Amino acid sequence: MAYKSYSMELAGRTLTVDVGRVAKQANGAALMHYGDTTVLCTATASEKPREGIDFFPLSVEFEEKMYSVGKIPGGFNKREGKASENSVLTARVIDRPMRPLFPKDYRNDCTLNNLVLSVDTECRPELVAMLGSAIATSISDIPFAGPCATTQLGMIDGKFIVNPSQEQWDNGDLNLTVASTSEKVIMIEAGANEIPEDKMIEAIYMCHEVNQEIIAFINKMVDEIGKPKHAYTSCAIPEEMFAAIKEIVPPAEMEVAVFSDDKQTREENVRNVTEKLAEAFADKEEWLAVLDEAVYQYQKKTVRKMILKDHKRPDGREITQIRPLAGEVDIIPRVHGSAMFTRGQTQICTITTLAPLSERQKIDGLDPNVTSKRYMHQYNFPSYSVGETKPSRGPGRREIGHGALAEKALVPVLPSEEEFPYAMRLVSETFESNGSTSQASICASTMSLMAAGVPIKKPVAGISCGLVTGDTDDDYIVLTDIQGLEDFFGDMDFKVAGTKDGITAIQMDIKIHGLTRPIVEEAIKRTREARMYILENTILPTIAEPRKEVGKYAPKIIQMQIDPQKIGDVVGQRGKTINTLIERTGVKIDISDEGAVSICGEDKEKMAEAKRLIEIITTDFYEGQILEGDVINIKEFGAFIEFAPGKEGMVHISKIAKERINHVEDVLTLGDHVKVVCLGKDKMGRMSFSIKDAQ
Repeated sequence: MAYKSYSMELAGRTLTVDVGRVAKQANGAALMHYGDTTVLCTATASEKPREGIDFFPLSVEFEEKMYSVGKIPGGFNKREGKASENSVLTARVIDRPMRPLFPKDYRNDCTLNNLVLSVDTECRPELVAMLGSAIATSISDIPFAGPCATTQLGMIDGKFIVNPSQEQWDNGDLNLTVASTSEKVIMIEAGANEIPEDKMIEAIYMCHEVNQEIIAFINKMVDEIGKPKHAYTSCAIPEEMFAAIKEIVPPAEMEVAVFSDDKQTREENVRNVTEKLAEAFADKEEWLAVLDEAVYQYQKKTVRKMILKDHKRPDGREITQIRPLAGEVDIIPRVHGSAMFTRGQTQICTITTLAPLSERQKIDGLDPNVTSKRYMHQYNFPSYSVGETKPSRGPGRREIGHGALAEKALVPVLPSEEEFPYAMRLVSETFESNGSTSQASICASTMSLMAAGVPIKKPVAGISCGLVTGDTDDDYIVLTDIQGLEDFFGDMDFKVAGTKDGITAIQMDIKIHGLTRPIVEEAIKRTREARMYILENTILPTIAEPRKEVGKYAPKIIQMQIDPQKIGDVVGQRGKTINTLIERTGVKIDISDEGAVSICGEDKEKMAEAKRLIEIITTDFYEGQILEGDVINIKEFGAFIEFAPGKEGMVHISKIAKERINHVEDVLTLGDHVKVVCLGKDKMGRMSFSIKDAQ
């Protein structure tokens, strides 16, 4: 392919795409430039389908290279290691809108790779990769029902900012990412500071309008340099097999099999149906190879027909009905906070751990504004939660994504460091899963934070809505609180979390080619109604407000402010003073560059002593000041008293006792604890102290 370059103005900056310049052996490649941000985006696919799979093997990578921001990676190897959390989350945001646009029966391995080469903080590389992946795939020969485009929106002081800079993204009230096709919205991801629903809808469709300009730009490229899409081997189930299945298991029988409010019962019914069909097809080896997929497709058609045409849900609920709810706190002893939230057969327990700010997570990434975070939310999904058995291999991309979504939902209601000087780690353990565990983890985490004594501003609840569509845009039904089966066989998983006053997080995934505006508006309306119900009927009755104090086993923290000029006095030469303080009192001490001091410990008396000593160290001596200290050195002319580590004063022999003494040792010995009064400066300009005048 000959080298060609295309440019457009996007949000006041020039977006340039170089094609045919590098990576010419990829099926599609785009060297993206937005400001000085440069990302190489490639799309490749195997020539043949992967055998023995029943899914589309799409892999998306977002490679953060530290040279892109002029840094050498940390650690011993000085080389980038496993993908960062930001890399994983960015890859997921690229995957989610694009995956439904590939053919459903496509089984060729496909990889979308995004290599970050340079970063201009005015132009976020994540957005450039999202656009580049869509462009590389659209101009390639890989079958794809695109193009699609992505826009990000921030908000500062109530004003929307299209494709904000990194600083605006980090400090604004809205982080919204919207992907669209030429007709519909296909993906929404948002973190927000309690944005009202109508404002959020306005923001979503502002992004959708910008996306249309980008799609027109991509279409021009496709028309000029796009490759013809290659043929592929379809992995669709033969129609004659479906016809045979329906004769053996009529639709009415399949409806009975899937119509149950108990997941285990339903799965047992489907197993029986599968065994019945396996016996019938014993002599058809090619059909047996795809029998599980065929039964899955039959279930899907049955469930979708029941919901869309008959308005019957598999567990018998009404369309807007939420499953039975339950909330508990303090279910685990000795931890700093715990809560369990149950919704039907979905059950999450979240444990809160509090620690000094020194234990916040350090981040070595491309964003210069974010080097650490004090709130960490992690989510685990063990196989037993769905009645399966497999070894634990650590968190996958789904687990990382769910933890990040819960974190995003709760950050807007957390107290500031000044109000609550703790690092917080929340771990959501999935005990049982049957739909929308990520939103259940938000509800459990709200209660766990309040039980731990974290003074959150407002409780947050989350819920998910589903969708089943027909043949036309106005033939659809939105489902409140989807369970697993409705998620698997439906067209949408629209998760929204927020307080009573507004939205704090959105994550929308779909399996179709987009949503109309009426569907988006109805889903947002439904999720608000459900959030209010969960807050009023489960969360607040379980724990109405944050506890006034942290728990018995949580570390206690005293805050104080010192003059930043005095930080060196507290730290001492090579940390000698602060280490002596820590050793003497058994506390942990954190000092910020602004002079904010946090004293952390379990013994309140020792914490108070540490605070007193720091006050002495950072306060200049003045006449009339009463102090206590220990004798640390004796000379012929007097004694040296240590009032705090690194803070000393001298008492002249004439100021030790009211009567005349010939030797200091006649009255004092090393280690004596004495009270003194400051007499002010002597003739030499030095501070003078007296023991006899303090009595």
